[in-house]
Amino acid sequence: MDMNDLIKKRGVPYPLCEVDIFSASDHDLLNISASMGLNLSLNELYEVRDYFKARDRLPTDIELQSIAQAWSEHCCYKSSKVFLREHIFSIQHPDVLAKGDAGVMIFDEEYAYALRLESHNHPSSIEPYGGAATGIGGIIRDVLAMGAQPIALVDPLFFGPPSTKEIPPGTKSPKYLIQGVVSGIRDYGNRIGVPTVAGGVFFDPSYTSNCLVNVGCIGFLRRDKLLKNAVRGVGDVLILAGGYTGRDGIHGVTLASAELDGSPEEDSHGSVQLGNPIMKEPLIHACLEINERGLVSGIKDLGGGGLSCVVGEISLAGGCGAEVELDHVLLKEKGLAPWEIWVSESQERMMLATPEENIDEVMEIFDLWDIPATVIGRVIKEQKVYITYQEEIIYELDLDFLTTGPEYCRPCAPPSPSAMEKFISPTLPDDLNAVILSTLADPNIASKDWVMLQYDREVRASTIVGPRQGRVGLHGPGDGVVIKPLTDSNRGLAIAVGVNPWFTSLDPYNGGRSAVDEVCRNIASVGGRAHALTDCMNFGNPEKPERLYEFSEAVRGIGEMARAMNLAVPSGNVSFYNETAQGAILPTPTCLGVGIVEDVRKCVTTDLKRAQNPIYIIGETKEEMGASLLYRRYGGKGGRVPEVDPVALSQNVDVVLKAGQADLLKSCHDCSDGGLAITLAEMCLGGDLGLRLDLSDMGEFNFKTKLFSESNSRFVVEVDAARRSEFENLAPDAIYLGMVDQDKRMVIHDGTEKISVKVPAMRRAWNDTMWRLMK
Repeated sequence: MDMNDLIKKRGVPYPLCEVDIFSASDHDLLNISASMGLNLSLNELYEVRDYFKARDRLPTDIELQSIAQAWSEHCCYKSSKVFLREHIFSIQHPDVLAKGDAGVMIFDEEYAYALRLESHNHPSSIEPYGGAATGIGGIIRDVLAMGAQPIALVDPLFFGPPSTKEIPPGTKSPKYLIQGVVSGIRDYGNRIGVPTVAGGVFFDPSYTSNCLVNVGCIGFLRRDKLLKNAVRGVGDVLILAGGYTGRDGIHGVTLASAELDGSPEEDSHGSVQLGNPIMKEPLIHACLEINERGLVSGIKDLGGGGLSCVVGEISLAGGCGAEVELDHVLLKEKGLAPWEIWVSESQERMMLATPEENIDEVMEIFDLWDIPATVIGRVIKEQKVYITYQEEIIYELDLDFLTTGPEYCRPCAPPSPSAMEKFISPTLPDDLNAVILSTLADPNIASKDWVMLQYDREVRASTIVGPRQGRVGLHGPGDGVVIKPLTDSNRGLAIAVGVNPWFTSLDPYNGGRSAVDEVCRNIASVGGRAHALTDCMNFGNPEKPERLYEFSEAVRGIGEMARAMNLAVPSGNVSFYNETAQGAILPTPTCLGVGIVEDVRKCVTTDLKRAQNPIYIIGETKEEMGASLLYRRYGGKGGRVPEVDPVALSQNVDVVLKAGQADLLKSCHDCSDGGLAITLAEMCLGGDLGLRLDLSDMGEFNFKTKLFSESNSRFVVEVDAARRSEFENLAPDAIYLGMVDQDKRMVIHDGTEKISVKVPAMRRAWNDTMWRLMK
């Protein structure tokens, strides 16, 4: 049938249509979905048709649009819920205070911290500046909705190599994307006065046509001010506060729930939201003040799906429904159809549920902060949402039907043996000194100062250990950062990221486990014990069995490690459909960890401190070279991906923390990308000192394996020379490697084999790459 016969305007003086899904054939139903941008499958459209047939009426366009938002992969996790329920949701932890828009964990008897990590991948691939900026804006609102003050931002980013010359049609160059994304994060975070303290920048050709922008936020709050993302009950009204509503961000969640197809930008730019940090900063203050005065029942942010999701979610969470007067919503422009108002993802908006008697006081606070706000609805006992527009009912949906959404047990299967990588040994030059310098210059290892120096890392004056560690002007990279959230307490929060997409691509299960191992190592290296995780699971199309297999195995690995390490997982995010005609991204399970530092005065950094101090390695080195940086850089394929032993990890973390608390350690760095050789080189860079080491006691492996294996659960520590015997009693299994040397040269022996590299040469290799590539 012709679409004009199926989608008919109702006789009202504004744009509102009824959609005849009863008369539509299967072909017509799919055309309706495509023409309206619903992205609903045929079976899902059957469910919608059955619902409205049972009520003997046709749906309006606003009702269909609302269902499409709520049932999108982005909102209802219809392909991932079955795996998350088995491996993540079932994890119990006594310190979890809330699981809502963000997770909330106990910090001490009086205070709590909030954490959340999510993705803004597709919007950033289309419009990098706006996509990244609004990703930061959204993650801040998640934390704010729990009643927390945002105190730190995190940004793990993944791009194609910036040197890429051949760009697929419809794709922007990685260099352009990097510049736009970093600028968006910089401008938003700096302007609202929240430090961007941790993250990472990773490069691989698989991200060329689908970059990943993961953004995280840590918040802090008094435990008695923790908010629920729920109404209290009948008698509450719904107040929409913040930015005006417009046509930006329409169909954002449906865009994120499908593969990017390389269509012209004008076809999808309306799905990208427009951020306004100058509005967000006072909005944060106003919401916190309203909460401090006890005027609000619950707050929820308007993210994916806009009003169409937030009204139902905040109402149903309180066991209620809502009546909404849609024409009370403040608009950016005239002429918006009701469905556009309802699904718009315009930014800087919060929904507050507040008792009716508090309206005047709440509005007075918003007016003081110059924040637009208006009452748009009220809470009702019936678990439905009704919408009126110009006094006519245009929407009536049961919340159970709207918010439950479909759930799938899609087929998943490992890749066929023919698709798996055959082993190829890397081709290395004879000169290992050249390998060290070349590896330090690899974009995945080299200094990220080009990025970090654009971010304000110390605003709020609570960053105790930052991401750049070492002597002023001669720093090296850090493992984690430490925030001191209270002025009158030395208790702190350690923050770190763990992810290795190359491990996960070759072995999804151990890739997931390795991400948790890395988080625990990074947090322990600065003096903290990992306490909670939040994850962002970036994968390809879940309708392809091999893609869903990668996801399921990575989730299993993360869940097992979280249980083994007694880590809470109070929040997280899944981002599917990171795939184009050029293929899928590497499977990328990003973990953001937060740990407790008992005393920030005992924190340790990665830079070498003093000549003649002894150097030890803690943890077992194995012949685990699969997906290592050495293999990737020098043509190696296949091999064994590093496994994780949580018992060994726990023991090694305990040793590092006990040694740190006893003031035995002068520096500490986890063994990670590039293996022991790069770990040692980075410690030299930070301290501007050299090393004289002998690896003979590390076992019978060849010299290259000892230098470049990326086995998990390992630390390199510099010990106070005067207290060497105390450390050896504490850590009898630690292997002595040698001494810090005043001569600025890293010299490493193993029998007759040797490397000797000058620290200034390593610094040039490590420092110059990103500045050169981003010219």
